[in-house]
Amino acid sequence: MRLGLSRLFTCCAPMAMVAVLCSAPAIAQTNDGNRPLSAIDWLSDTLDAPRPTVPPAASDIAENALPEDVSVLPLDAPDPDVAGLLPSSVTGLPHGLWGASTASDIARRIRTISTRPDLLPASRRLLNTLVLAELDPPVLSDRDGRLFLARIDALLSQGLLDEADALMALAGLSTPEIFRRSFDTKLLLGTEDEACARLTHTPGLSPTLQARIFCLARSGDWDAAALTLETGEALGLIRENQGALLARFLDPELFEGEPPLPAPEHPTPLTFRLMEAIGEPLPTTSLPLAFAQSDLRASSGWKARATAAERLARVGALSPNRWLGIWSEHLPAASGGIWDRIDVLQDFEKTLLAKDVDGLNRTLPPVWDAMRASGLQPVFAELFATPLSTLPLTGEASEIAFEVALLSPDYERIALKWSPALTKEQRLLHGIAVGDLPTQRQSEAQARAIAQGFRGTGIPVRLSSLVSEKRLGEAILRAIELLEGGAAGDLDELSDAIQFFRAIGLEATARRAALELLLLERRG
Repeated sequence: MRLGLSRLFTCCAPMAMVAVLCSAPAIAQTNDGNRPLSAIDWLSDTLDAPRPTVPPAASDIAENALPEDVSVLPLDAPDPDVAGLLPSSVTGLPHGLWGASTASDIARRIRTISTRPDLLPASRRLLNTLVLAELDPPVLSDRDGRLFLARIDALLSQGLLDEADALMALAGLSTPEIFRRSFDTKLLLGTEDEACARLTHTPGLSPTLQARIFCLARSGDWDAAALTLETGEALGLIRENQGALLARFLDPELFEGEPPLPAPEHPTPLTFRLMEAIGEPLPTTSLPLAFAQSDLRASSGWKARATAAERLARVGALSPNRWLGIWSEHLPAASGGIWDRIDVLQDFEKTLLAKDVDGLNRTLPPVWDAMRASGLQPVFAELFATPLSTLPLTGEASEIAFEVALLSPDYERIALKWSPALTKEQRLLHGIAVGDLPTQRQSEAQARAIAQGFRGTGIPVRLSSLVSEKRLGEAILRAIELLEGGAAGDLDELSDAIQFFRAIGLEATARRAALELLLLERRG
């Protein structure tokens, strides 16, 4: 049995431990104020930032408020910006896509787009292709890793933890900021032992006391973890609320019968895992999307897993097959909310597997309503568009099957083979899918703007300077911003975005974006 914390501290506090802790920077109570700002505001305090040991010379004092170029990589360190998971043979993008853009400009646009709460699926797919692509660094790269961090933050903000983890492993944990993100990613994926091993064995890393205590305990050295906690608290290096949480983590028997700790307002992944370890898990529904990944573990309850699967699949952070698998694990245990959506999905799938056309005419409308309510239409479409297109559905079910087909990756193939008669609205959708728009004027303003984009040729004026300056990748990011502006109601931006995508060969992006705008009930 482990010793109680207070007893352990009073009986054995070697001076070596005190010396180590006294020499550590008192960063634990500064709320990380010296670290660079990030689009991800929930990172754990994993590493200490070094304190300046000498006052700055007069010549070092800034004379204005302009930021200076700062590089944190050794001259011989690899540039993380070259790392990518998708080769050019997969993406079709040229290695020199970033061209003459600055790393700062690209990073800023990636951060701006990735933090939008309601991206069109077409925008999200294209953004993530750029983020994961194997590309040369921009010519004007300062090699400080800011573009790579923006790419990682874009993945983390969307809950794409596996992709972020793989990309960081490929690039190497060459800076403290990359390591912090890697550590938290592994905490949320449940592979924290790997993170602790790297923290312990990587030269030059100075873990904060919280991270050190956590990793000591994970390695089984509970006594050293307890001693570190007591010494850190005595020296004022650990905040009171964090100390209380760590104490319960190290010796829960001392706190039996005590009331639960107050739930933290903005937990970091480390706090999240500590709360889970002491038997006071935090619900993830109100936390950033990345935290939902932890609910996918088999140890979580089915409702938590189903809810997390819904959140993650909606933004493409979970495969449609895995979403369906989780929703099919059991029969709904109650009614209302997500249980009703699971119920109608399971009814639909039974009739589809039986190829029961009459049953599908009955079950497809309610399940499509449920998918629309939860924003899962593209996920549903990817799974079921092809089998639905082969069945002689009628009435509302036939109309829904057409929409499902056009929201799927096989939109063009299914549209070319579609045999039922089309309404005027469906003819426009069909024309977009096959790349042959009808010539008649559209009655709706959004449809007219889309048609204008498909009929336009060349690079739109507002994007021509970026292209002529060899900043094609940045122009693509700008076009995504225009597409999102068009989705919010700026129809000139919508036309320009579609025209641009077609002009540079991103025909599928243009078509799928147009179909999504017309079929998904989103902003406007």
